Amino acid sequence: MVEAATHTRNLKKRDLSRLTMSIVIIVLCNFVGTFLFHRFDLTSEKRYTLSPESKEIAKNLKVTAFFKIYLDGKLPPGLIKLRDETKEMLDEFRAYSNGKIQYEFINPSASSDEQQQKAVFHQLYEAGLTPTELEVKDNSGNSQQIIWPGAILSYMGRDIPIQLLQTQMDADPQTQLNNSIEALEYDIDNAIHKLSIQMRPRVAFIDGQGELDSLSTADALKGLSEYYDVHRITLHQRLKSLQTYKAIIIAKPDTAFDEKDKFIIDQFIMRGGKVLWLLDALSAPMDSLKRNGMTLAFPANLNLEDQLFKYGVRVNTNLIMDMQCADIQLNMAYPGQQPQFKPFPWFFEPLISSTSDNPIVKNLNLIELNLANTIDTIAVRGIKKTILLTTSKYTRLMNSPARVSLAMAQMKPDERQFTRSFEPVAVLLEGKFTSLYKDRIDMPKDSINAMGFTAESIPTSMIVVSDGDVIANAVRHSDNFTYPLGYDIYMKTQFGNRDFIINCMNYLCGDENLLTIRTKQLTLRLLDGKKAVTFRTRLQIINMVIPIALIILLGIIMTWIRKQKYAK
Repeated sequence: MVEAATHTRNLKKRDLSRLTMSIVIIVLCNFVGTFLFHRFDLTSEKRYTLSPESKEIAKNLKVTAFFKIYLDGKLPPGLIKLRDETKEMLDEFRAYSNGKIQYEFINPSASSDEQQQKAVFHQLYEAGLTPTELEVKDNSGNSQQIIWPGAILSYMGRDIPIQLLQTQMDADPQTQLNNSIEALEYDIDNAIHKLSIQMRPRVAFIDGQGELDSLSTADALKGLSEYYDVHRITLHQRLKSLQTYKAIIIAKPDTAFDEKDKFIIDQFIMRGGKVLWLLDALSAPMDSLKRNGMTLAFPANLNLEDQLFKYGVRVNTNLIMDMQCADIQLNMAYPGQQPQFKPFPWFFEPLISSTSDNPIVKNLNLIELNLANTIDTIAVRGIKKTILLTTSKYTRLMNSPARVSLAMAQMKPDERQFTRSFEPVAVLLEGKFTSLYKDRIDMPKDSINAMGFTAESIPTSMIVVSDGDVIANAVRHSDNFTYPLGYDIYMKTQFGNRDFIINCMNYLCGDENLLTIRTKQLTLRLLDGKKAVTFRTRLQIINMVIPIALIILLGIIMTWIRKQKYAK
């Protein structure tokens, strides 16, 4: 009996010491954990690992950033996936922000009062979010459901909308969902970045050569103003007119540049300035097209050919026809009858889809061009050239002067004529550029004496797009109402022009670190829909019955082992 009691006391002491040691270890681990921080991401593509830029943004938050995410309630499976991924991404940001990231998920359709629902919807629309209408199947049949796949970020006394669902016309729903999830980190970073900017770099639209006016570029200016201090300036041969600007935009000039203004732009580039060239190599009077149903596109004399050639590109004097194109509405009624408009493919308005992984164009929606030209790259030492956008596989090129007729829209296209493929229409140039005026006898001497001369640039960059209308928003001239950039009033579709222009300027102005987050790729491991239906019963058994059976079997085995052990 004494030995048994002693043995029992020893067992109690051992168990007590083990318990005490376990508690001490747990307390020590928690204490050390307050000083050391690490998160483990076991996914192959590092789905939940933030980039160093994102971690830095989260750590540098000055006050609480509050997200209201309008993805809650009854949602289809794809949006449930997007909601869950958004929550996990925000949790990751919050882990590095010392608790300064907070969020709330809201169901905008929670109220059963229809008037209150409409009031909430109107408030979200005014805040900048875009709704999506879905067809939902239920017991009573099919019904329409309006959802708002977006968020509102409140930070430092300001609000900004975030569109979480990235829609792309040329992508299937699963691809759109995957692209939206890939873009989550960038969307959150970009929104915080916009509200955190203190000193905005100065950007200028150049005027004086018939460029697009302020109404035609109103939405681009609005979007760029979220990042930059944007102005419109006329050079007027003033040598120091670009001195305080980081980048300039030359948007669809229609008259020749003065040699002295070219010199000013050249030296702006030599000193590290960035340029977004949006040029039409052909001039096509649109009034003639509307009035007569036909116009001629002939070379536009911009006096920029030698300058662009020196930098490494040539905008060709041809006209692109593309079978991947927008529609045009034509009146098919007889004269004197009620107008009857019918859509026809307008091959002169190509819809460009990007296949490049460059962050400027990755995951962008289709980009709408109008009467665009092709671009050739020139071998220039020290200049890296990146093709950003190309036409589709079925392209036709018309040499100037090119006849553009509305009647061509009604003709069935001959596919044998669309033999060109993937013609470049946007090129990024990076490196050290050589001045157009190096070793030239006819250099403006007075300009050289007044501002000095630099023959080779410091490392800089520029983007050349062979269509000026890529930045032009539609205008209702009766009341000067401007539509969003990229919105096609005939197709009632929003294209990706606005995002493209903003991404170009973000890259040129040094926000490429933020843009690189867009290159993050995730793999959605989806079920094969056909197999899921065909083998539904088998899959249900595998996923539900077999795990339960294994647990029961394991319980029986453990019970038998215990009986065998303690029976002795």
